[in-house]
Amino acid sequence: MATHQVLLLKPVEGLGAEGDTVTVRSGFARNFLLPRKFAVSVTQANKKQMEALLKAREAREIKELDSARELAARVDAITIAIAVKTGEGGKMFGAVTANDLLNRLKEEGIELAKKQLRLPSPVKELGSHHATVKLHGDVQAELKFEVVSENPIEVSADEDADEKTQEVAE
Repeated sequence: MATHQVLLLKPVEGLGAEGDTVTVRSGFARNFLLPRKFAVSVTQANKKQMEALLKAREAREIKELDSARELAARVDAITIAIAVKTGEGGKMFGAVTANDLLNRLKEEGIELAKKQLRLPSPVKELGSHHATVKLHGDVQAELKFEVVSENPIEVSADEDADEKTQEVAE
């Protein structure tokens, strides 16, 4: 297959960031990268453009890292509470998912993408929990959240009988 060397002008997911020189198949360069102005062909004349792109990339990466650290500090500092409906004995109806957390964070003024929030599995129990927030390649934050009942927890008749038998046994 014929290949083509191109200089990326914009970050392309799975390929590289601006200023990178990459080798791609000719059809991909000709039909996708070049018409959309994501890349230009590598020539001797592009050397100055390459240097300018690398400087712009460094500045952008420093800015992104600083904003990610700032956001990580905000996420680490807050603890959010999510109220859920519960039934007899505090048993939850449904589960708390990443979307629920993202919506609650949005209310707090923190915008995150779904792929940034790592919740191992939906939360199906009341209490304190945590999730990992990946904000940058080098920056992660720990989101602490509390799942609470929005209605008073009622003790079931079976549990009430168990408590009485334990009191009598003592």
